[in-house]
Amino acid sequence: MTLKHGDAPFVSLAGLHSRALDQLGLAICEGQLAPGSSLTLEEIEERCGISRSVARETVRVLEAMRLVVSRRRIGVVVLPESEWNLYDPQVIRWRLDSPDRAEQLSSMVELRAAIEPEAARLAAMRATADEVSELIALSGQLWAAGEQGDDERFLELDVQFHARILRLSGNAMFSRLDGLIGQMLVSRTEHGLVPDRPASVALQLHVDVAGAIQRRDPEGAYAIMRSILVAALDEIDIISVAAERVASPEAAR
Repeated sequence: MTLKHGDAPFVSLAGLHSRALDQLGLAICEGQLAPGSSLTLEEIEERCGISRSVARETVRVLEAMRLVVSRRRIGVVVLPESEWNLYDPQVIRWRLDSPDRAEQLSSMVELRAAIEPEAARLAAMRATADEVSELIALSGQLWAAGEQGDDERFLELDVQFHARILRLSGNAMFSRLDGLIGQMLVSRTEHGLVPDRPASVALQLHVDVAGAIQRRDPEGAYAIMRSILVAALDEIDIISVAAERVASPEAAR
C-alpha cells in the first residue's frame, strides 16, 4: 500500500504524486481504465493511497496530457487514445509498458523514419564545420561503445547522436522531438527489443551517416539514416516474434 504523508516511513509528496501518476497513466494506456470510464477524486485517493491535494495534482497532469477530462457531476473521465498527447515522453513510456508495446514501438519508429532521414539531409546542408566535427567524434565514440559491448554507454551515446542530428537540421520543430526519440530508444532497450549486441553493420551505418553529413552529401545522408531505421523496424519484428514464441509455444506451432 502506498503510504500517505505522516505515515512511516515517510514518502515525500512529490514521490506520492509521481507514483500515483504512473499508476493511473499506465492503467489508462494499457486499457485497465477504458475510454469513457470515470473515477471520482475519492476513488483516486483510495486506489492510489494518496491525499485529496495529491489526487487533484495528479488529475491536473493527466488532463494536460489529454488522458482524462474532469466533468461536473461525473468525475474524472478517461479520454480515447485519439485525444492523448502521444508525444509526451511519459505517455510514450506508459504505452511502451503496455502489452502491445511492440506495436506501439513500431509506430514510433515509423514516425522516426519520416523525420530523421530528412533531418540528416538538412544537416548535410546546414551544419557548421565545428558541428560536423563534433558529430564525427560522437559517431566514433558510439561505434567504440558498441564494439566494446558497453550497453549503458552505447545507449547514452545513441540518444545523443540522434538528438544531435535533429538539432543540426536547423529545423526548430525537428529539434523539439529529441526527448520523444530519446524516450523511444531508452524504452526499446528497457523492454529487450534490441539485439544482445549492436550489429556491426548498424554501428557502421551511424558512422556512415555522419560521414555523409561531413561530405555535404544530403541524399546520401538521407538514404543511410533511412536504412538505419528500416533495420530497427526489422529488429523489432524479429525480436517480438521470438518473444511471442517463448511466451506462447502453442501459438508458434
